[in-house]
Amino acid sequence: MIPGKFITLEGLDGAGKSTHLSWLENILRSKGKAVVVTREPGGTPLGEALRELLLDNNGTMHAETEALLMFAARREHLDKVIFPALARGDWVISDRFTDASFAYQGGGRGLAMQKLDSLEQWVQGKFQPDLTLYFDVTVEVGRQRINAIKPADRFEKEQDAFFEKVRDAYLERAHKFPQRISVIDATQPLEEVKKSLDQIIISIC
Repeated sequence: MIPGKFITLEGLDGAGKSTHLSWLENILRSKGKAVVVTREPGGTPLGEALRELLLDNNGTMHAETEALLMFAARREHLDKVIFPALARGDWVISDRFTDASFAYQGGGRGLAMQKLDSLEQWVQGKFQPDLTLYFDVTVEVGRQRINAIKPADRFEKEQDAFFEKVRDAYLERAHKFPQRISVIDATQPLEEVKKSLDQIIISIC
């Protein structure tokens, strides 16, 4: 059996992840790959229930509670969706994964990275995506785009300073793991972004 691969998409809301996820799914299917598309938090019945709690506009929670719920949903996600799909030889595309926890709970909320490292080791061991596509936009551009699409959830209502720290944490992760994380300038025209993605995908197919 040809092994499947695990691809994750990361970035601020408004960076274009959803648009490019659909395009990427179609490209892989056209190459004969069996593809599973999923998201975090979510991907399983339990994960989706936790997602509602985490994104609830009326909800408040301690930053550590938030991180623990994210990793609880991820443990279930790995067990019920990601690992079984990869074992079948499928390709898995996930809208967010662990890098988001380091960016949002670590960078944005200010949780100690050592705590997130411990949770990562506990939940997934050495398992990492084969490829992470980080779509980079400025906070201003991301906010303009997302405001034009839908009402803001609990995270999207945060101030610009929060998202600046999130973006900085993402870029730090990309610098730390350049062999896995590809940074894409998502402020470019859509066709230019697709060209960049096409070259990256060709290299792993």
